[in-house]
Amino acid sequence: MLERHSSLGLQQKPNQLYYSFARNPSEIAEAQRLRYKVFAEEMGARLSGHDGLDCDGFDAFCDHLLVRDSESGKVVGTYRILSPSMAKESGGYYSTREFDLGRLSHLFDQTVEVGRACVHADYRHGSIITLLWAGLAKYMLRNRYEYLIGCGSVNMADGGHLAASLYAKLKQNHLSPAEYRVFPRCPLPLEALRTDMEASCPALLKGYLRMGAYIGGEPAWDPDFNTADMLVMLPMSRLNQRYAAHFLK
Repeated sequence: MLERHSSLGLQQKPNQLYYSFARNPSEIAEAQRLRYKVFAEEMGARLSGHDGLDCDGFDAFCDHLLVRDSESGKVVGTYRILSPSMAKESGGYYSTREFDLGRLSHLFDQTVEVGRACVHADYRHGSIITLLWAGLAKYMLRNRYEYLIGCGSVNMADGGHLAASLYAKLKQNHLSPAEYRVFPRCPLPLEALRTDMEASCPALLKGYLRMGAYIGGEPAWDPDFNTADMLVMLPMSRLNQRYAAHFLK
């Protein structure tokens, strides 16, 4: 978990960013502080943390992927990763709070869950996303895990119409086979929302789909974050090699 990797291709400062995994509680706290800044202060989410930190019971069981600015020393991007063994220790995957994952249960021994992905507002460009994906992909390949799951979130500031429209569009080409289908515990009320609006796909969700991920079914509404969440699942056998080569080089 101690590797670090420099970013390549930045226009002004090619080696300014690098990724690593948190090695101690203080580094985990840096990730939690960034999460609070993005989710609570910027997005208005209701979080269970305190003292400017977003923290919950899953953090102690997760690996925390960090992207750091080498000049300032600050953590500017993060991902939380829950391995199969730690999912058992923690009592299950975080996403079971939002979805019935029963049809995936036979895959849990090879399934990694990712979440709490965020990037500082000043660093939202392709290079930092590439670094986050590079760290995650190498984590999966190094440990020979077969499946990746996580939630792709869509803001519901408009009441959910854009999220419903995006799901209507994406399900045409990206819906999972029936045997991988999941079911939201608090469904987004699609029948009461417009599904014909032009809706752009959030960068993280777009990245999952480009890699070959499925959407597992209808969106769930997360009232704490006020987002519509789609469960995405990536079997590593479906990994788009041409896209993956961009961040595995």
